[in-house]
Amino acid sequence: MDDSEAMRDEEAPDEWQPVEGMRIISAEAQVEGGLASFPDYREHEQVLYCEDEASGLKSYLSIHSTELGPCLGGCRMFPYASDREALTDALRLSMAMSYKHAVADTAHGGGKAVIIGDPRTDKTPELLRAFGRFVNVLGGAYITAEDSGTSVEDMRIIGETTSYIAGLPLEDGGSGDPSPVTAYGVFCAIQASIAHTRGNPYNPKAGLPDITVALQGLGHVGWYVAQHLHAAGARLIVCDIDPERVARAQEEFGAEAVGVDEIYDVEADVFAPCALGGVLNSDTVARLRTPIVAGAANNQLADEGVPRMLQVMGILYAPDYVANGGGVINISYEGEGYSLEKALRHTERIGKTLIEIFHAAEREGMTTAAVADRMAGERLAPHQ
Repeated sequence: MDDSEAMRDEEAPDEWQPVEGMRIISAEAQVEGGLASFPDYREHEQVLYCEDEASGLKSYLSIHSTELGPCLGGCRMFPYASDREALTDALRLSMAMSYKHAVADTAHGGGKAVIIGDPRTDKTPELLRAFGRFVNVLGGAYITAEDSGTSVEDMRIIGETTSYIAGLPLEDGGSGDPSPVTAYGVFCAIQASIAHTRGNPYNPKAGLPDITVALQGLGHVGWYVAQHLHAAGARLIVCDIDPERVARAQEEFGAEAVGVDEIYDVEADVFAPCALGGVLNSDTVARLRTPIVAGAANNQLADEGVPRMLQVMGILYAPDYVANGGGVINISYEGEGYSLEKALRHTERIGKTLIEIFHAAEREGMTTAAVADRMAGERLAPHQ
């Protein structure tokens, strides 16, 4: 029995004690009402909660599926308002990772970890090392990497206590920061969406001199997306909660700045959500004045009715976990002989996958989100 198969069998909580002072239990026993009370629970294989008194670590680790291989997914650190909010995020993100790996054609399953805390004030080397020990007890069923609130340098510290880690700096044998490749994949998704709406062949190298993109969020990935769009000649309308990032985008890209709530109302060719998830809801979608939505944010859809609303409004939606799959593609190439060029060529296939999704959605009268989910499910099914 391999590590992935072993993880599918329920283990006794007393086996999850890596060091004195660290408490690891099944989230099923930790939350009131159990996991079944969470709408985003989809029979995940393993969901654990960890507390480390010495470092202050409080973390959920969700393994959705190891059907295609060991789980590979980032570690997010965020000041969640409650444990329930943190666990909900872990459940949603880990399932999205399963689908992301499936449509991106990597040999990995979906998992995700969240750390409860403010990365600006609560993050310490001790906390990161404790998280590494938490990851280590799973024996390789979950491989961690950077995500919102964590960095490549954080991965280096986490790597002091676990070998089940990806996205380390190039000099440490890793593939470095995956954000640039994630951004390139989003850029390819935007190119494919534009090509489809205009009846043109998909070309990730095409210029975009007559395109305006409303870009929400200039964080790590969003900034690189802006760079690609600017280099292709696109006009940018941007917003971010950090005024310094906005000012920099104005200076470097000639971007037009709008308020964080005004971004939904601007007239543009593409709306690119590149901040946190849940931004597409009945209110914000009704305000959109763009024929395309394609961005880097995870879990962009606030509820299951949004894809149909987008379809009825004639807005082409590039499913988020397809569009932002470049990062996991890049990390999947880690190891001896890592080649950024190979990772980028694989990432360009995101556009081709989206074209296939768009055509199927039109042909069958389905939403693009439903087609993407079906594609992922079909790729997972032979392994179930």
